[in-house]
Amino acid sequence: MRRAVVLVTVAVLTAAGCSDGGGGEEAGEASCSGLVTYDGRDYLPTEKSGFTVGDRLGTVTVAACEDTPDDAGTGLPEATTGLYAVEGADPTVAVAVGDDPSRAAYMTAR
Repeated sequence: MRRAVVLVTVAVLTAAGCSDGGGGEEAGEASCSGLVTYDGRDYLPTEKSGFTVGDRLGTVTVAACEDTPDDAGTGLPEATTGLYAVEGADPTVAVAVGDDPSRAAYMTAR
C-alpha cells in the first residue's frame, strides 16, 4: 500500500520535469508523465490545490515510468492506487488519485 503512495507521489511530482521522449502525444508515450488510466480515460496530474476529495470511485492504474533507459532499474513499475471523486467536478473531467484521500493528487482528463 505504501509503495503505491510513493509511486503516485513520485509520478505526480516528477510530471513537470519530464520530457515526452519524441514529441508524441499518444497515451503512454510521455516519459514519467504521471499518466493514470481509469474506465477507458487517461488522466494527468495538475498543480491544482484547494479541492475537496469525495467518494472513492475505485482503483486506478498508474503507468510505468522509465525515463532513464541507460540506467536500468531506476524506473517505476506499473502500479495501482485509489481513485476518488472531486466535489463539484464530473469524474470524466477531474478525479483525485492516491492511497489516502487526504493526500490524493488532482488529475484532469486529457
